[in-house]
Amino acid sequence: MKAIVPEIFEFFSAISFIIYGILSFRSNIMKSEFKRWGISKFRFIVGCAQLTGGFGLLIGYYFQIMTLISSFGLALLMLLGFILRLTVKDGLIKSIPAFFYLLVNSYIFLINLNH
Repeated sequence: MKAIVPEIFEFFSAISFIIYGILSFRSNIMKSEFKRWGISKFRFIVGCAQLTGGFGLLIGYYFQIMTLISSFGLALLMLLGFILRLTVKDGLIKSIPAFFYLLVNSYIFLINLNH
């Protein structure tokens, strides 16, 4: 049985990434951000990864392996996002969300790895 705090983090991350995934496809602001970052050609892949990871975390409530795979993938995605933000000199404030989600998904992964 899962503890309540990791479950809350897992649900929060899942919903966040589903929303971010949808915005990657639909939001003009997100489209312009991908251009500004110089990774427009990866917008579709990133959006799909966000949606897949988000839904994978939800499925993980029933199949723990999905939590492990999804949280690891999202942590890796956010590590790359954090590095990208620093590379394009977005500064610490704009980089904090990527770092936060890196920590959250790393926590989810590590908690579930030990069960």
